Amino acid sequence: MTRARIVFDLDGTLIDSAPDIQGIANDLLSAEGAEPIDLKQTHEFIGNGLGVFVTRMRSLRGIPDDAQDRLVEAFTERYYTAFSRTTLYPGVRDALQVLSQDHLLGICTNKLIGPCHAVLKHLEIDGFFSTVWGGDSLPTHKPDPAMLFAAFEALGSGPQIYVGDSEVDAETARRASVPFLLFTQGYRKTPVDEIPHDAAYSAYHAFPDLIKHQLGG
Repeated sequence: MTRARIVFDLDGTLIDSAPDIQGIANDLLSAEGAEPIDLKQTHEFIGNGLGVFVTRMRSLRGIPDDAQDRLVEAFTERYYTAFSRTTLYPGVRDALQVLSQDHLLGICTNKLIGPCHAVLKHLEIDGFFSTVWGGDSLPTHKPDPAMLFAAFEALGSGPQIYVGDSEVDAETARRASVPFLLFTQGYRKTPVDEIPHDAAYSAYHAFPDLIKHQLGG
């Protein structure tokens, strides 16, 4: 079998972290005397990094721009231990176990690298990944492809596949000129047929077979 380099997004692709992110956001909003956001709004705000999330949250609730840095700092402090309600999507662990036997796996996410490592360890899937890149690993973040290029380079040689759940991930793959597999049950904001992808899947039980098919096996 061809030994491929498979790089995954994290939030909305391998893990459902939105309930914990929503919890942090609503704690901060409450302290500002603002109304909470719901889970749908949380999904809509995720994807472009923490700073953009906070900007969108502030804008929705009319919190002034000069609160941005303070709220980002407060959010970051809580982010390192906010995984009590974060879960793996069904079948992820088994799929990673199968794939790691024949392929090289990595992470490329806009989630801050510290919280990224913390949640991977908490969910006991950190051992599957040979390289992990977060939103503050480089000066740029997705959809700039620099992080994805770095992840693939760290994994060595072999065919490249990027796996994600969102428009940002699709654009990152396009800019990197690599195949993109779309997980349809994550945090995307538009219909599946409007997001460029080479293949789409809604569950992980057949994901290893999808990878095999993508590689021409």
